[in-house]
Amino acid sequence: MNQTSPAKPTPPATPDATAETATKGKPPSRRPILYVVLAVGVGVLAYFYFSQPSSSKGKGDQGAAKSVPVMATAAKTASMPVYLYGLGSVSALNTDTMQARVSGELVKVAYTEGQQVHKGDLLCEIDPQPFQVQLTQAEGTLARDQAMLQNAQLELDRYEQAKEAIPVQTIDNQRATVLQDEGMVKTDQGLVDATKLNLTYCEITAPIDGRVGLRLVDAGNQISANTTLVVITQLQPITVVFSLPEDDIPEVHAKMLANQTLAVTAYNHDLSKKLAEGTLLALDNQVNQGSGTFQLKAIFPNTDESLFPNQFVNVRLQLDTLPNVVIVPTAAVQTGPQNSFVYIVKADKTIDQRKVEPGHIEGDQEVITSGVADGEMVVTDGFDKLQPGTTVTLTKPDSKTTQAKSAE
Repeated sequence: MNQTSPAKPTPPATPDATAETATKGKPPSRRPILYVVLAVGVGVLAYFYFSQPSSSKGKGDQGAAKSVPVMATAAKTASMPVYLYGLGSVSALNTDTMQARVSGELVKVAYTEGQQVHKGDLLCEIDPQPFQVQLTQAEGTLARDQAMLQNAQLELDRYEQAKEAIPVQTIDNQRATVLQDEGMVKTDQGLVDATKLNLTYCEITAPIDGRVGLRLVDAGNQISANTTLVVITQLQPITVVFSLPEDDIPEVHAKMLANQTLAVTAYNHDLSKKLAEGTLLALDNQVNQGSGTFQLKAIFPNTDESLFPNQFVNVRLQLDTLPNVVIVPTAAVQTGPQNSFVYIVKADKTIDQRKVEPGHIEGDQEVITSGVADGEMVVTDGFDKLQPGTTVTLTKPDSKTTQAKSAE
């Protein structure tokens, strides 16, 4: 009978032996190397793709690369006004401060605050009764002295008729009495006239056409001479005094000497609203050395009373008009290191860079004295990628952008 020998037990493996066995049985990881290779490959492909000339790409990409969107407008031939701008203040042509000439009680205020009045209209009335009493007394004294003068004159006539029987001294004394009575009559007549004048002063009337201000004194008050009762300001016509730099004197003065009528327009504080139109009236005779400016005065009909005294306004004086000049937007004119130029959009939608001679600028319009013809399209926006020969596509301005620019 065969006996099977028992299997020998396997001794337990130590940790070092296990780790060594695992290391020897498994190859090292190559993933990081693959990642590096892939990254280098992608970079090489991208370099060759983007470095290709545009002709190697599709036709659609070729058109997109060469066509640049721009905004353009046509140059036009028109007349360009030449303006001078200044800051001014409205000044009334006539301002009358009505004051009382006599003392007394103010019994009547005949105007309404802010009322438009005419020359001769009654404004206020002072109690005339005291002056009427004075007039009666003065007229009585005048009548008495006139009677005394008449009696003295008759007495002198009798003395002269009987001068052979009347001493010369008596006749001379009578002549002196007549002269004395004549003086008293003249004095009395002066008192009568002065009292009548005071009666006329009791009624305060408007000396000019204009608008009255706010009421300064109410009826029933006891006023004295020189008390201000009301102020009248003439609004039609009205003037504006404004200033310009002293460098503009020769041109403005030459126009004035030639008797040319220069148009003047008044605007509000931000030039957004036209208030009135008038003409230049006068030029001051000296320059303000502190500010280097000189003053001018313009007159406005002001029929709608849009101008008020002491109102600050912006003034635009039209000095001249340039006839039949080529005008482009100021945004189209570019400044280079040596000269100014514009980008012209030719008929085949390609760009031509054109040297120009800019002239007078007015607002957002500029005169081109040479370099651009009437009707040529000049680029006004989208200059970044432009160069001679570039193909462009004309675009319309965005409505939101246009509104924002208009608001500015």
